[in-house]
Amino acid sequence: MFDNLLFQNVSNQLITDLKNNKLPSSILLSGPEASGKLTCALELGRVLSCTGNGTLEKGNWLCDCPACRKNKELTGTNIILAGPRDCSLEMLAARKTLIHAALNNSTWITAARYLFIRSVRKLTLRFSPVLWEGDDKISKISPLLEDINDNLEILSISKALPPVEELEKLTEKIIASAEKLENGYLYDSLPIDHIRRASFWAHLKSNEGKKVIIIENVEKMNESCRNALLKILEEPPEDVFFILTTARRGAVMQTILSRVRTYTFFQRTGEQQKTVISRVFHHEGNDENVIQYLQTYLPVTPDAIKKEAFDYYAGIKNNHLVNVAAFVKNCGDFEPRTLFKIFLRGLTEAQREVNNPEIEHKNLEAIIECYNNVSVFNVKPVAALEKLYRDLASIRKVNLR
Repeated sequence: MFDNLLFQNVSNQLITDLKNNKLPSSILLSGPEASGKLTCALELGRVLSCTGNGTLEKGNWLCDCPACRKNKELTGTNIILAGPRDCSLEMLAARKTLIHAALNNSTWITAARYLFIRSVRKLTLRFSPVLWEGDDKISKISPLLEDINDNLEILSISKALPPVEELEKLTEKIIASAEKLENGYLYDSLPIDHIRRASFWAHLKSNEGKKVIIIENVEKMNESCRNALLKILEEPPEDVFFILTTARRGAVMQTILSRVRTYTFFQRTGEQQKTVISRVFHHEGNDENVIQYLQTYLPVTPDAIKKEAFDYYAGIKNNHLVNVAAFVKNCGDFEPRTLFKIFLRGLTEAQREVNNPEIEHKNLEAIIECYNNVSVFNVKPVAALEKLYRDLASIRKVNLR
């Protein structure tokens, strides 16, 4: 139980609460990015759904009950996963691990298969028909999901692994469809309709035992979404568990915090993070942490993106016209979308040179508006950054008078 959650004492707390039947129906997993919160949430969902009654302890990873078989590959129907997340880099890292294991006929090939399958389904689960029913985007989402799921079925643990050359082509196709799904349709703030649909689903009786609703990054919810979630937590349905996660507990609404028990995750040490990278991805290197390792799969390095952001702001500072389209191209067209976030963080850092709190605040508001234009309103990055350029130049001009 929780064998794949490394260097987090919270696993012992959860095991104790499960064994003593003291796990509340609503909990919050709080801690830094890449500290294992989603791994823990998904494993907890599997344990809660476990129907094993054989010689193995209930919830053991090796349990072969129908619920555990499904949930190890994340195909169970009693778990809903929602909330924003950048999935593409983990998928790429997991693909490399799987191909390496297949090429070398490694003893850990089964673990590598689970790693890749689960990395993709951490994305596709967010597009469950339960959450998207009636959405006008479903006609475009469904073909991508069907293609991904059909190909993942070929990789199912119950089937023989395809030859390496076929495996490379198959996983490349899965990644391509998954990136289209993530870059084109995954939200940055959970839609309120998804909370409402999850609530309706939660109140339906299930013949397969307990239901689990996992919501990542709850601090990123807008006010209406937070209020809708609060209403469910105030009157939780029977046999439904809510697992929320956050990297910023202080940003979670206090009334939500009062209705959940918090389990705290801590930043792993550098050596512990290297061990995580080694044990999970079977990679040995000098990467300082998990995030840094995953960012090696970006098509443009974070340092290069940051330089583009500083050059972009230098154009504003020096009153020069710039070719915004060229900046976007140099940044890999901001695909995956993580690159856009890195660019805006670099821009936020660059504009601090004004050393004027009032101007910095106005600049930050304009940068946030740019981010929302792209992530919420689907404005193309070129158009959004052209508008941002004008806005920041106008702020600077007004304050230099």
